[in-house]
This record gives sequence, structure tokens and C-alpha cells, in this order.
Amino acid sequence: MRIKETMNPRRLIFLGVHREIYTHTRYFTRKTNQCNPTRIVWGRVVNKVNLSGKFSLFSEHWTPKIIAELNDYQIKIAKVEGDFVWHNHSDTDEFFLVIEGTLFIEFESETMELKTGELCVVPKGVQHRPYAKEECKIMLIEPRGVVNTGDAESELRASNDVWI
Repeated sequence: MRIKETMNPRRLIFLGVHREIYTHTRYFTRKTNQCNPTRIVWGRVVNKVNLSGKFSLFSEHWTPKIIAELNDYQIKIAKVEGDFVWHNHSDTDEFFLVIEGTLFIEFESETMELKTGELCVVPKGVQHRPYAKEECKIMLIEPRGVVNTGDAESELRASNDVWI
């Protein structure tokens, strides 16, 4: 069997193609038509994700997009600007990593400023309100199924499970 550069790695695993043979091929995603270098390590597909490429695929604010999964956690990216809603997550902590820009997280008694490269973990149940004066790019790590507005009802509630 001849391996083509556009072959789906899941099909190659199904066909039993030896992992060393496949390590130098690529898988092209249909949705974005962007090349994601793929490797097979111990029979498992391993993808590299380009953050700047993923951020260039959308422009909406406060709509997290899933870029990867880690066990039962989803790694999401979002562009934010302006005010979000006061909310909390009663079942899980919330992880914020600033990729570019400045993010503010307002708590009941103080406001935290996060700049590029800084992160914060908001403990579960803590009321908070993120906001950004100018567009900011962030990464979130949350368990699968977490709603961006937590327990609060809002027009800013984003659809869950949106992959990019």
C-alpha cells in the first residue's frame, strides 16, 4: 500500500500501517483546510496545534473554541474584549492563561490584572467577572461540558463543544 500525504491517520491505524512508516506523512483537516502535522507515537495520533493559526480562524469575542482534549479536559481559546458577566462555576476551578494582551478578573474584593504569559486559577464557587479593555487572547482549560457563564444566565452564554 502506498501512503499518500492526505491520508487520514485513523484509517492508517485501522489498516495496520506500521507507525514508523507513517511518521513523515501529514493529515489535512477538512474543516479549515490547514495542515496539522500528525505523528503516530505508540499507535496513537499526536497533533501539533498552532495557536496563532487557530486564533486567525475566528473573530467573535467571548466564544471559547476547543482546540484539543486532555483526558476529560478541553483546552479552549477565546478572544475577549469588554465586560463579561459575574458568574461562578460551582463544580470546577477555572484556568485562565493570557496568550496576548491584558485580562482583568474582578472578584468581590479586588481586581487581578493578567498580562501576556501570566495565568490564574479561579477556585470553584468563587464569584468573578473577567473583562478586557482591548482585545485579549486567552486559553482556558476546563472539564468537558463546562458552560462559559457558569451558573449565570446571559446572552453571552456560548455554545458548548465548538471545535476549531
